Amino acid sequence: MPKTNFYALEFNLPNGKPYPVEDLKGKVLLIVNTATKCGLAPQFSGLELLHAKYESEGLVVLGFPCNQFGGQEPETNDSMVDTCAINHGVSFQLLEKVDVNGSDTHSVFKWLKSRSGGFFGSRLKWNFTKFLVDAEGNFVKRYSPITKPEKIEPQIRELLKKVVK
Repeated sequence: MPKTNFYALEFNLPNGKPYPVEDLKGKVLLIVNTATKCGLAPQFSGLELLHAKYESEGLVVLGFPCNQFGGQEPETNDSMVDTCAINHGVSFQLLEKVDVNGSDTHSVFKWLKSRSGGFFGSRLKWNFTKFLVDAEGNFVKRYSPITKPEKIEPQIRELLKKVVK
């Protein structure tokens, strides 16, 4: 079973340096497995809009690139950030490329999947699966790859109302 506290998890920036997870305390998190060549890549724009609109209120969008679905993330950690910025206008936080399924599943996705339950709880079925985590580090909800980011906005607004400013 993965660690029980989200803030005890570790993950890296694209340059391999540890992300300062403690900086996420008190923030609402939208965590997404991304891929630049996926047919759902237009969702980068919607994720960026949420980031721009709610960052100052306490939302953090975290994109974890993954190449496990049809080889749709061919970029390296070095080139992926530039590709996302140039092709999709992304300025939200992208992390190091990870596996979300299988024996090398990253600890963040083990934690998320262990809490989301249901039929797909143990696997992600495609890129752009989204997870919402509240400001106390509690799992809130899992969203399918086809759920557009703007459909999550009402839930994000509700969670942000509870953020201590």
